[in-house]
Amino acid sequence: MGVYVLLTVWLRQKGSAESRPFDDDDETPKPTPLHLQPRAWRHGGILRWLYANSLSIAFIALFGLCFAGHLLGSWRKALEEAIAHAQPAMTLSAYATDPSFWFESFQNWQSEFLAVFSLIVLSIFLHQKDSPQSKPVDAPHGQTGG
Repeated sequence: MGVYVLLTVWLRQKGSAESRPFDDDDETPKPTPLHLQPRAWRHGGILRWLYANSLSIAFIALFGLCFAGHLLGSWRKALEEAIAHAQPAMTLSAYATDPSFWFESFQNWQSEFLAVFSLIVLSIFLHQKDSPQSKPVDAPHGQTGG
């Protein structure tokens, strides 16, 4: 999801509900009065950068935590299997470079990428009444990319 968030900042697809509009007029932000701006934004510097990128940072941190949890859980399972079969146990660093660990990880990542890709691509051409992921059902094809 972190990659998804970062890519939607720069990439655009005509008709995608997930894409920003192509019109430059829509790109010009309307200035917010200073007293209504969040304190972190007004402060500037590193706080402003953290605030402006907080969604990406949160998703990347969640990915790191999930990856570490997967590595530790999978390694613990491998240790239990090694003990049960009277085989030598792998260290964590050796297990982290083991092809079976990466095979497990990539299988999970492939399913996630396929789900996100499907949502983005199918939302360009297909509609779902009252869905925030879809354009209005009566929108012209030129607006929706169909």
